[in-house]
Amino acid sequence: MAAARLSLGEEIREELSCSICLELFTRPKVLPCQHTFCQECLQNHAGWGVPLQCPICRRKVRLPPQGVASLPDSYIVAHLCERLQQQATLSGETREQSGNRCSFHPSEEYRVYCKQCQIPICEQCLEEVHNGHGTTTIKKAAQERRDTVQALITEGRDILESYCSFIRGLRETEKTLHEEKQQTDNRIIQACNTLLSEVEQNHRKNLARVHNKRDRVLADVNELSAACDQAEKEVEDRGNGFLSQESNLAEVVGKYRGKEELSPVQTQPAVFQPVLGHVTVQFLPSTSAATATSDDAAGGTGHHHGNQSQEENQSQKVTFGGEGSGTGQFDYPAGLAVSDEGQIFVTDRGNQRIQAFTLQGTFVHQFPTVVSGEQKIDPQDLAIDGEGNLWVVGRSENDEFAMQYTKQGRVLRKFDLQYTMRWRGVAVDTRRNLILITQTTGDWPKRHGEVQVFWPDGTLVRTVGQQQGMGYPCYITVDEEGNILVSDCENHRVYVYREDGQFLFKFGGEGSGEGQLKGPHGICIDEHRNIIVADMFNSRVEMFDRTGRFLEHITADQWGPEAVAMATQGQLVVTNYANDTVTIFPSSKQEL
Repeated sequence: MAAARLSLGEEIREELSCSICLELFTRPKVLPCQHTFCQECLQNHAGWGVPLQCPICRRKVRLPPQGVASLPDSYIVAHLCERLQQQATLSGETREQSGNRCSFHPSEEYRVYCKQCQIPICEQCLEEVHNGHGTTTIKKAAQERRDTVQALITEGRDILESYCSFIRGLRETEKTLHEEKQQTDNRIIQACNTLLSEVEQNHRKNLARVHNKRDRVLADVNELSAACDQAEKEVEDRGNGFLSQESNLAEVVGKYRGKEELSPVQTQPAVFQPVLGHVTVQFLPSTSAATATSDDAAGGTGHHHGNQSQEENQSQKVTFGGEGSGTGQFDYPAGLAVSDEGQIFVTDRGNQRIQAFTLQGTFVHQFPTVVSGEQKIDPQDLAIDGEGNLWVVGRSENDEFAMQYTKQGRVLRKFDLQYTMRWRGVAVDTRRNLILITQTTGDWPKRHGEVQVFWPDGTLVRTVGQQQGMGYPCYITVDEEGNILVSDCENHRVYVYREDGQFLFKFGGEGSGEGQLKGPHGICIDEHRNIIVADMFNSRVEMFDRTGRFLEHITADQWGPEAVAMATQGQLVVTNYANDTVTIFPSSKQEL
């Protein structure tokens, strides 16, 4: 018997269900292979063996030091699960409450059908709004409209089927991609094994040539050594016996005097040469074993110098922090800013505090993000104004605020923000003393992002970016001309506006190629007006020029870079949510 066809809602629920517990995702975590599971399910699964293997594709996963909890969250999947649960609850309540009641007058029941407005109405609606309109009975209208509604239902079902078919096609495409990748992996492994086998065979041939040469020379050494030892013994005895040995010794010495036994050994050492698109191993002829050893030594010396230089540059990079609540530790370091004096301020979200450090990573001081009394906020982002004070955005359990603190943590002022339960970024236009804060309202897929511009007293000056379709603006910065740059982690782009809010351009786009972004977060401007972006889900920090043209990968080994900031001395500071650390990269001036 054929299986019953799933409805669209059931298919969506199936797609949003964890393949381990078969329930809707709870705190969904994404593995490097892009498969998603509940955090608790992964933690239980991780306890079965080391290393962790993806339950779907069996790919081995190296967990970060903090374990499953520090894997990337899938915010979109979490939001979809939340919406699905809300919709299910709402649908149940609507069915219970609606019945045959008028939506405008819930105490009244529908009595007639208005032909002009094509809606069922109650007696009160008829008197107030539909007086004079042609009407008919509910039963007759239902009979007349049934075919029309049935046709719409049929059309809707056909559209749903096409969507479901498309989703099934995507699932098949995903399966095909995994199979193709596995086949490619197998071919690479086979090719590597073949190359290693060839190298091993060549190595054995070279060793055989060397050993054969050594054995022949050792035989000659033994013969010549025995003749010399015998003659030397006769001479030392001071007798005349050496005279009888002279002719024999002369014969042996003469035999080896012009012999070419010590000619170089011809070998073919293997040289590994990776080339774009494929890999080759060449067996280059060598004039002698001694020459090959000399070349290897020269190559080794060069490699040593290269490592030494790399280590010297690496030693200038400073990483500090780590998970915890102690001094200098973090529980989700997020926003950051660097003062003109070279002091780094970091929002320590989970610990509800701001911590300050030097540009060498040395702890200076900390203060709690207090609103008033004992009320604290979960600080998200911060910026420094023209007077050197800190502007912090964050939320408590029921409110969201913009707070101004001194560098020592004394509250100067605050103003309320709309409670959205969404991430906010903050920047300060120091030339005009304006506070810019990102805001996201609505639910996916109708989420709406914008930038609100305030005076320091909380007066709204203008709203920027309402017309460009920003989905989820995260971080924000302002360049020296007052242009506003916003990272949109949902649309994987950076939007650029003039100070008056006029849209200039956008760049990026989802992907991992050059110039593409995946979940961009932190953004800042360097001294050359280049744009620095924390490309979170590509685990790298990118540099673009002022027009949005890709320049280079600053670093491609920062797993989960969150926020970025430039120091006046040219250092780049990056917070990393994946391992609760902060990294200071040396300036290009220092490296030169």
